[in-house]
Amino acid sequence: MEKTTDDNFFVVASHVVKDEKDLESLSQSGLADVVDADFVAPTEEELNTLRHVPDRVNWATYLIAFIEMAERFSFYGSTVVFVNFIQQPRPAGSPTGAGFNGQSGALGQGQRVSTGLTTLNQFWSYVTPLLGAYVADTYWGRFNTIAVSVAIALVGHVLLIVSALPPVLDHPQGALGVLSLAIVVMGLGTGGFKSNISPLIAEQQKNLKPFVVTRKDGERVIIDPTLTTSRIYMVYFISLVGQITMVFAEKWVGFWLSYTLPTIVYLCCPIILVIGRNLYRRTPPQGSVLGNTLRIWRYAARGKWSWNPVTTFKRLTASDFWDSARPSRIPPEMRPGWIVFDDAWVDEVRRGLKACTVFCWFPLYWLTYNQMINNLTSQAATMTLHGAPNDVINNLDPLALIVFIPIFDGFIYPFLRRAGINFSPIRRITLGFLVGSAAMVWAAVTQHYIYKMSPCGYFAGDPGCDPAPINVWQQTGAYVLIAFSEIFASITGLEYAFTKAPGNMKSLVMAVFLFASAIAAALGEAFTSLSQDPLLVWNYGVMAVLSGVGGVLFWLSFYKLDKEESALNKIPDAHYDPNSM
Repeated sequence: MEKTTDDNFFVVASHVVKDEKDLESLSQSGLADVVDADFVAPTEEELNTLRHVPDRVNWATYLIAFIEMAERFSFYGSTVVFVNFIQQPRPAGSPTGAGFNGQSGALGQGQRVSTGLTTLNQFWSYVTPLLGAYVADTYWGRFNTIAVSVAIALVGHVLLIVSALPPVLDHPQGALGVLSLAIVVMGLGTGGFKSNISPLIAEQQKNLKPFVVTRKDGERVIIDPTLTTSRIYMVYFISLVGQITMVFAEKWVGFWLSYTLPTIVYLCCPIILVIGRNLYRRTPPQGSVLGNTLRIWRYAARGKWSWNPVTTFKRLTASDFWDSARPSRIPPEMRPGWIVFDDAWVDEVRRGLKACTVFCWFPLYWLTYNQMINNLTSQAATMTLHGAPNDVINNLDPLALIVFIPIFDGFIYPFLRRAGINFSPIRRITLGFLVGSAAMVWAAVTQHYIYKMSPCGYFAGDPGCDPAPINVWQQTGAYVLIAFSEIFASITGLEYAFTKAPGNMKSLVMAVFLFASAIAAALGEAFTSLSQDPLLVWNYGVMAVLSGVGGVLFWLSFYKLDKEESALNKIPDAHYDPNSM
């Protein structure tokens, strides 16, 4: 590390930089590749003792992050009113479904149908990212896949508006059909968008490895790309505040406006994509790496099978399992033609597959989270609202995220690092499961008292039943706990999916992370029989147990991987050249 006599400068490797803000211009300069090569990697001691700080976020990243905020605003803004739109009947004398001083509604299909359709929407929206990731990694690239997906989803938004127009609402079954078609079309667009937007955002950051800098005050710190990625991903949760506007539009004007406003915001996506198309750093598609990934695994697994399943498991999970698939271990004359990579890419595939196995317990967490988008909204309708829409209460979750994300990002996580506490991704995710379980315990207790105090007893949700004399803000604890669990589990899972995936598999690994939500939605369909009176206490209790057990199983499965965190992050950049085949 070089010194400089000017106190206004600090040194990055062999290059003088004015302050942290200049990291952006440095990464975008003609010296970008040289700078990357010259960055000083931290030692093990420095990783554990020096303060970690995020890199500067460049303009290309902000533009794409704004696109994601607009898409999430429109997605959540539209789906937040699904429960009332499907479950509740249209108020007498209200052609648009607006409830004014009463309960808004449109189709009157009941809580079970509402829960089933909203769960189906979750399932479809998180299955399609697998297709979007494959198309992006193999054919179109992330940017082009996102552009096409935006156009598809825009058609879905228009269909949503049509389903809520007063003449269409006069025919509830027809409106339900249009809504179902809108869910299918929007899900296709969401899949191509969601699996690719986060990797596209993160790859705008030039510096993807930690490095040491000396600040002008003499302090040596580590520029940590994990923190940079975390900061970028956390920002987009601001878009969730759009839900508040939509529920009041539903209550005072009608559902058609709740679907139209998100569509207007969504129109920002294609505009900004076009405006910034020459600014974005794009990774071209490199063909399907999934095939070669499977070939590597099969090659490494040769000779390791046994009739004894315990022996087979031990061999397939041994620390030296991948050694036989490293190109350096295979004589050139025996090397298969599909080996177009180096040893480092084998290490990256190993890391990426480990990341995918980490996500296998996530469906138990998402089961808990998904209660927020259907059953908790229905629960609010059975409580004393004091003029508030019943579906405005779940905005406590995004509001809590907006408040607490900067606190965790700027104070709690840095404090824990300075205190020498290793609050690693595996530990944060484990805590997220347990906090999600606590949220469901809160919901179960609330539901118990609703049944106890409701004039309709265990059938508090029946149409025409007066609400229980319990203030709806009693749900605050459940939503705030869910928000905390998101910070620990969901956001950390996004970071883990990106940072652990090989460069040409990031969309695929991200899609696998999202697919866990699809599995949760499929499992959720099995629990829809509990999503009605008088079984709702059991519903929340079962979710609490599943999330708590999931957290324990998650830790038992991956506590050894937690010890490899530092080593996994140090894997060097790999070489993969499909053109050499």
